[in-house]
Amino acid sequence: MNITKYSFCYLSILLLLHTSCSKKKSDKDKQISTRPNIVLIMADDIGISDLGSYGGEIKTPNIDFLAEEGLRFTTFYNMAKCNPTRSSMLTGRYNGGNGAVHLAHLTKQAGYTNLMSGKEHFDKWVPEYCRAENVFDQSFYFWATTEYFLPPSGVYERPFYLNGKQIDATEIKHEISPMYKTDFITDYALNWLDEALQKEAPFFLYLPYHAAHYPLQARPEDILKYRGKYLQGWDTLRRQRYAKMKALNVLPKNAKLSPPEDNLNKLRAPLIPAYTNYSPWAEFSDAQKDSLDLEMAVYAAIIDRMDQNIGRVLSTLKAKGQLENTIVLFLVDNGSCPFYTNKIKDIAPGPANSYWSLRTSWANLANTPYRQYKQCGHEGGSHTPFIAYWPNTIKPGSFTDQAGHVVDLAPTFLDILETSYPDSINGYKTLPLHGSSLLPIFKGEQRHEPDYFISGLEKFRMFRSEDYKIVRLNNGEWELYNIKEDPTELNNLALLFPKKLEDMQLKYQKIAPILNKTEYATSR
Repeated sequence: MNITKYSFCYLSILLLLHTSCSKKKSDKDKQISTRPNIVLIMADDIGISDLGSYGGEIKTPNIDFLAEEGLRFTTFYNMAKCNPTRSSMLTGRYNGGNGAVHLAHLTKQAGYTNLMSGKEHFDKWVPEYCRAENVFDQSFYFWATTEYFLPPSGVYERPFYLNGKQIDATEIKHEISPMYKTDFITDYALNWLDEALQKEAPFFLYLPYHAAHYPLQARPEDILKYRGKYLQGWDTLRRQRYAKMKALNVLPKNAKLSPPEDNLNKLRAPLIPAYTNYSPWAEFSDAQKDSLDLEMAVYAAIIDRMDQNIGRVLSTLKAKGQLENTIVLFLVDNGSCPFYTNKIKDIAPGPANSYWSLRTSWANLANTPYRQYKQCGHEGGSHTPFIAYWPNTIKPGSFTDQAGHVVDLAPTFLDILETSYPDSINGYKTLPLHGSSLLPIFKGEQRHEPDYFISGLEKFRMFRSEDYKIVRLNNGEWELYNIKEDPTELNNLALLFPKKLEDMQLKYQKIAPILNKTEYATSR
C-alpha cells in the first residue's frame, strides 16, 4: 500500500515536471515562430527615380506593392559605393575591424535560419568571420561584379561560391535557359526558403541583387518592353520624373530639379567625354538616339527582371501564408553609375557577348532630381530609395521625411529581434554600433535624429549634421549646403557662411580619427 502510494506520488511529480518542461519548450517555440521573418533586398547602382513608386516609368509592380503597403523614406543615405555600403549596412558601423558584428550574427543569436543569395563585396576592414559562408546557414554568392549571362567562353569574370566553395558555371542550378544571374540567384533563395518554411524557426533572407550594375545585359523579351520609350530623351524624362516624384510625395517638399550636370569625378578613369559629359538630347542624330534608347532600355530591363524575381519571393511567402508575418526591407547601395566600362565596343548592349555600361546623362536621369553619381557624397550618389514593409506594424501607404542611413539597420534589427548586442564575437570584444534604430519611424513616431550622417568615398566625402552638410569633390574644397532648405544642393554657402563651414569641418575632424581608425582583418 505504501509502495503504491509513494509510486503514485513519484509518478505525479514526474508528470508535473514533464508538463512544466513541455510548457516551457512550447512557449519558447511559440515565441520563435511568432517573431517576424525578415527579407532584406538590396539593389545595385539604381537611382532614386528609377522605381515606379519613386517616380520612374520602369515597371516595378512588386517593389511598388511593398511601397504602397508600407513606408517610403524621402531621405535615406548609403555609403555611395558597393563595398562600403554593404560593409556599413551589415555591421552597423562606418568602419571597424575585428569585433564587428554581422546582421546574421544577430538573427542567428535570436534563433533564425539565415539564408543569403547574391552579391558579396566588403571593405578590407570587414573580418573574415563576417563572410557569407561563416554567418549564413546557406549561401550562394559572387564577389563584386560578374556578368548576367554566361559569357561565350563558358567562364564568368568572377566565379560563384556555394557555401564558401567555388563552383563551376556548369554546376549552377537554374530553372530558365539561357541562365541569367538575377533569375538563378532567386532560384537558390527560393529552394532554401521552401526548406526554411518547414521549420518552426523564423528566417532571415538576404537578397543582394546585382541589378542594375554593369554590364548592361538583359533578356530580349524584357528589353523589348522598353525599346523606343527612351527616344524622347533624358531632358524630357527628367522633367517628367521630377513632376511624378513631387506628385508621389517622395521628395522633400522644397526640392528643386537640379540642372543637367557632367560627371565631375576626375579620379575614376577612363574619362571619355561621350560618357562623362552631358549633352542636350536635341543635338543627337536619329541613329544616335536609337543607340542611346537601346542603352537605357537594357538598363530598365535589368531592373524589370529584378522586380519580377522579387515578385517570385513575395508570391512564395503569400502562398505559404507567411507574407503577413514577414518584414521586407528594400534599398539600394548607391546612386546610378556613370563610369565608362565598355569592354566590348563593337557589340551593342543586351546579349551575353556584350559588355557595356550606362553613361552620365542616363545616370543623371536615374538620380533625378539630385546632383552627381556613384562614389560621390552629393545627394545623387548617396541618397537612394528605402522601403519598409511590415503588416500590422507599418501603416500602409506612409511616408517619412526623417532621414535614415544604412548604419541604422543593425540597431533596428536588435529592436525587431528583441535581442541584445553581444559582448564579444569570435574571441574579440564587440565594437559599438554607429547607427540608431529606425523602429520608432516604422511605428509612425519621431526618433531622435543621429548627430551626423556620413557618405561618399574619402575624396568625395559628405558629412551631414542637423540642417547642414559639407561635401567635396576630387579631394577639393569643402562645399556647404543647408540641406533642409536646399535638398538638391543648388546653393553652395561656403563663401557666404565661412564660420558655419569651419564649424562643420571641426565637427567632422573630431569624429574622423575615430571613423578612420581601422583594424584591418584578413580579406579574401
